[in-house]
Amino acid sequence: MDDMTNEKQFTKEELRGIVKAAVLALESKLAQDVEIIDIGGVSVIADYFVVASAQNQNQLHAMQDAVDEAMYKKGLNARSIEGNRQSTWILMDYGDIIVHLFSAEDRLFYNLEKIWSDGVRISPEEI
Repeated sequence: MDDMTNEKQFTKEELRGIVKAAVLALESKLAQDVEIIDIGGVSVIADYFVVASAQNQNQLHAMQDAVDEAMYKKGLNARSIEGNRQSTWILMDYGDIIVHLFSAEDRLFYNLEKIWSDGVRISPEEI
């Protein structure tokens, strides 16, 4: 695998393990309302979205750091990360998995769960 581009093809089980690692990283930073949306059947851009909210920017960036570390331990580097230290929405693209971190207000505004309602919602406990 070229870990700069994450070109390895993962099995569904391997992907779920990677999603689980991201969820555990978010939970370790007390992320709120963690949602997983399986979009593999409705989109070619990724297989999973992981969506979570933070109470403030410090927590948002702690969540970003925790996810990035967890993905690195799984052998993945982000293809891209959108957002900066002043952002209230951070997008982390790991290829088959895209992590969206929001302030509570931005999450309500963008409402990804509604936009991607054709995807299958999975609770963190099910992953």
